[in-house]
Amino acid sequence: MRRESLKFLRELLDAPSPSGFEGPAQRVVREYLRRYADEVRTDVHGNVIAVKNPEGKPRVMLAGHCDEVGFAVSHISDEGFIHFQAIGGVDVAVVIGQKVIIHTKNGPVTGVVGRKAIHLLEGGERDKVPKLHQLWIDIGAKDKKEAEGLVSLGDPITFATQFELMRNEVALARHFDDKIGVFAVCEVMRLLSNKQLSAALYVVSTVQEEIGLRGARTSAFGINPDVGIAVDVEHATDHPGSDKKREGDVKLGKGPVLYRGANINPVVGEMLIEIAKKKRIPYQFKVVTGGTGTDANAIQITRAGVAAGLVGIPNRYMHSPVELVSLRDVENAVKLLAAFVESLTPDTSFIPE
Repeated sequence: MRRESLKFLRELLDAPSPSGFEGPAQRVVREYLRRYADEVRTDVHGNVIAVKNPEGKPRVMLAGHCDEVGFAVSHISDEGFIHFQAIGGVDVAVVIGQKVIIHTKNGPVTGVVGRKAIHLLEGGERDKVPKLHQLWIDIGAKDKKEAEGLVSLGDPITFATQFELMRNEVALARHFDDKIGVFAVCEVMRLLSNKQLSAALYVVSTVQEEIGLRGARTSAFGINPDVGIAVDVEHATDHPGSDKKREGDVKLGKGPVLYRGANINPVVGEMLIEIAKKKRIPYQFKVVTGGTGTDANAIQITRAGVAAGLVGIPNRYMHSPVELVSLRDVENAVKLLAAFVESLTPDTSFIPE
């Protein structure tokens, strides 16, 4: 991966962006896209929208959501401990003992998620995952007054994990879901920045996907695309405990995931497969029989309907502090999406036969 792209990816992943608090990550996105797009704007919802060739046809939207699951401060005890609520779907089992960052108006405050030590747990307590409200964050404050001087109710909280390269082009980060999708669509804009396109290209870093696909709904309504493709993560099933019969056969490093099902316009789905074959881009396949729970769902039913597609990037340990992806898969997803956009002409029809 080129050095500048890797730098952008690192900055994007390390910027906090729980749903509803995406500002720091969106600032990174805006700065990067301004180098390559004809226009970059932010709507009232917080979506960042970059445009190339706005008068072109058809109008294509590529979307990745920049929000991540996290927490928010909900109560400060008399002893100075912080109680918190989840933002999005969080597995409580992976929260215990984690180092976290509370993002305040005066800067980051470090804390740890506390629970009674194993020696003090009684009977069946050891075998039970506690409820989130039974946990707390310890910031080292001596009492409520000191804690209130450091953090406020509603302050967002993230895991403290930062981006790290491992081996075999596998990378680790707090939440690749779905900043890796944002990275991919931004890289498509970079690759196509000096190309002559027939299509109008809209690259969108959406907000609040984790709490209801909210940013995709509003941005797609405003853009009114002819075709819209969401780029999100897909569960890798190449680790112990996976049931491939139920969850599909998806591996890290074997290419982006393409889909067939109700949420996927059949013309768009077949175009992506044919382009991958023609360009010799490795890909994997998964069946989705209903809505996908991604921004593709919201895009598809915007206005009178949009030809929707979905490209998945394999991800191990989704919604945890230690998600893993293969950078090879990301680069292949970017190549595929760029080739798709270049293939479009004013005569391209997405009407199913």
